[in-house]
Amino acid sequence: MPKASILSSIFHLPSSKKKSLRLILFLFFLVLASCSQQSKRADLVVITGAEPESLDPVIVTGQVDQNIVSELFEGLTRFNKAGLSEPGIAASWDVSADHRVYTFHLRLDAHWSNGEPITAHDVMASWKRVLMPATGSVNSYQLFVIEGAEEFVAGKIDFSKVGLEALDERTLKVTLHHPIPYFIDLCALPVFSIVPIKLIDQVGDDWIKPQHILTNGPYRLGDWRINDKIRLERNPCYWDREHVALQTIDLLPISQANVAYNFYASGEADIIFGKAFPPALIDELKKRDDFHSACFLGTEFLRFNCMKSPFNDPHVRQAFSLCVDQQFLTKKIARAGEIPAYSFVPPGVPNYHSPRMTQYDPVKARQLLAKAGYPGGKNFPLVNYLYNEGQLTEGIAVELQSIWKKELGVSVLLARQEWKVYLASLNQLDYSIGRSSWVGDYPDPNTFLDIFTSVSGNNRTGWRSESYDYLIGQAGTIFNPEERFHLFQQAEQLLVQDQAVIVPLFYYAGVQIYDPRKWGGIEENVLDKHPLWQVYRTCQRSVDSSKIEDGR
Repeated sequence: MPKASILSSIFHLPSSKKKSLRLILFLFFLVLASCSQQSKRADLVVITGAEPESLDPVIVTGQVDQNIVSELFEGLTRFNKAGLSEPGIAASWDVSADHRVYTFHLRLDAHWSNGEPITAHDVMASWKRVLMPATGSVNSYQLFVIEGAEEFVAGKIDFSKVGLEALDERTLKVTLHHPIPYFIDLCALPVFSIVPIKLIDQVGDDWIKPQHILTNGPYRLGDWRINDKIRLERNPCYWDREHVALQTIDLLPISQANVAYNFYASGEADIIFGKAFPPALIDELKKRDDFHSACFLGTEFLRFNCMKSPFNDPHVRQAFSLCVDQQFLTKKIARAGEIPAYSFVPPGVPNYHSPRMTQYDPVKARQLLAKAGYPGGKNFPLVNYLYNEGQLTEGIAVELQSIWKKELGVSVLLARQEWKVYLASLNQLDYSIGRSSWVGDYPDPNTFLDIFTSVSGNNRTGWRSESYDYLIGQAGTIFNPEERFHLFQQAEQLLVQDQAVIVPLFYYAGVQIYDPRKWGGIEENVLDKHPLWQVYRTCQRSVDSSKIEDGR
């Protein structure tokens, strides 16, 4: 019915009914206005690839998830578009002569998104939450560099004995076990973020929902529609809000490559982060101005469940490892500029050189499998290969399944899972072989090798080695780079070759698809950090749609 007819009908109704109908119509048009506002296109639309497991910076582990929460939450320092750490909530800091004591000075204009000030006590409470076993943070071990942190987690000391002290509302003193050359980089990681503890105590796990959440980063959470989009809105209380260019950003968790690329090609999305595009288009995409690829500190690898037969036997793990042809995977399947990986730590860490390992040798692999009691694959139990959704991960899974059947005579069941379920399966060791990846948090071998220590929540293999723990522990106490790196090389040799706990596949090439004539603020860097708060619009021009449609 036309609006005029509706109003006419209302005019002729009895007065008692007019009030009720007017109220209903008022609410109806209010809802329409709200829907119209929600459907308005954001200043920037980004395809992220998967629905985040959480927006709690203490919980998230995946690179995509951590990138999202870094727009909402900030720690004492932050990463910029060059991949370098810089002052965040802390305006400055002093370091003692022995490099063990850091005194951070918080900004006077550091506030939560509701305008309340952030204090040194908030930092202490946030880090205490990370260390509380009930929180369930697999990244809590990263705070063990702080004096007493590991002992507190083990229940040996009270939190008051941990090396944290609020000297006043805006000054925090942090004492480390020993000098850590990358501690300022650590403070920029999501697990070190400052979170609203008072709010968390009030509403529990619901604190990350849009109706409750308080943030301290460049953006606040406008909306979160599961498997649809996350709407970010510029935080008016952020200390550096003048340098946040965009008012709104929509993040689309599209994991299907064809769907993701169609969104970009049709103009529904502005940027694709990661390889969310059909592999068949890779050769043509690499010729275009909107395709950007560069190597960074990231490794695709396989991990074995060392707690479960048959992969509790190092000979079996070595056999499977020696059947992987890294050259083939990068040239025929990945194809975006990735480099075959023969070690876990990728090239790019200044002055560090990994020992070269894990060579393709099917003949030796069959000998090792026979030595383990499975000649020609006879009597080998059915095992599974766990991986998350995606065309690239699917292609790798099918190839690995084929090569293990051909060279070893064993059957491997493929188990593809949605991102959150996949992460849960890894955490619970509910797999035989698992597709995995790791992106360096800072340019040091420790950011890779530390995750396979016995205390690391990111280990996810069940493997425990006193020798490995000792090597990593010793490297953490030494400030001399040459001595540290020698210990790391020994640890990497033990992890990858001697024990074959993991199988490196390739080193990542960071891929972004966007029109450089339209968007700026995105730079290549070894950590593949691309903070959205630094992205800005350059002009209204975009890639010629005819070139997008026909793949030129």
